[in-house]
Amino acid sequence: MPIKRAIQRDEDAIRRWRVEVWPELLNRASREHRVLVFEDESGFYLLPGLVRTYAPEAQTPVIREKQTRDHLSVMGGMTPQGKVYTLVRQESLNGMHCIEFLEHLLRVAGERLLVVWDGSPIHRRTAVTEFVAGTSGKIRLEALPGYAPDLNPWDEGGWHQLKDVQLANVVCRDLEELHEQFHLAVGRLRQKPHLIRSFFAQAGLSLTKT
Repeated sequence: MPIKRAIQRDEDAIRRWRVEVWPELLNRASREHRVLVFEDESGFYLLPGLVRTYAPEAQTPVIREKQTRDHLSVMGGMTPQGKVYTLVRQESLNGMHCIEFLEHLLRVAGERLLVVWDGSPIHRRTAVTEFVAGTSGKIRLEALPGYAPDLNPWDEGGWHQLKDVQLANVVCRDLEELHEQFHLAVGRLRQKPHLIRSFFAQAGLSLTKT
């Protein structure tokens, strides 16, 4: 299957980020005793995913579903050590949710953070900038290059694993059940730190410090 990429991508900038910026981030996190966390957002919908199956010849299977766009909005944090952190809400995410998640990371991941995320508008809210400035250096932010989701181990690694593997063929009646199944899926993923680290390799990010 083809992979979609934005025509606005700057391939040279993305290559430089992998080769030059990323190793420096690893070294900075070690030097400053910070936990390096990649952050990203995704939606988990009640609509069931479709997979190939067997059926009588010329009889296409029919899945009966309730047509709805109800979904869970999820913020995820992932570390090179194989740790995963999440924040789940039944509403669209905004800048205040970013602050809530950063506060959560400070409590459970480490008191000094280096957070890598994209240029989403919710990350650039004034309230978020002011919150980070008020942490007295406990949180440092690093922005990914534009139109480069493949640099984030969540994009084609973490979210794919949760949606297409851990939650494959799972159909929930409501958001509460979906929320429960999501947390069970995250729990299973957390038991596989080697798999989480492989998402970094998939994104072309070496975990060897120079």
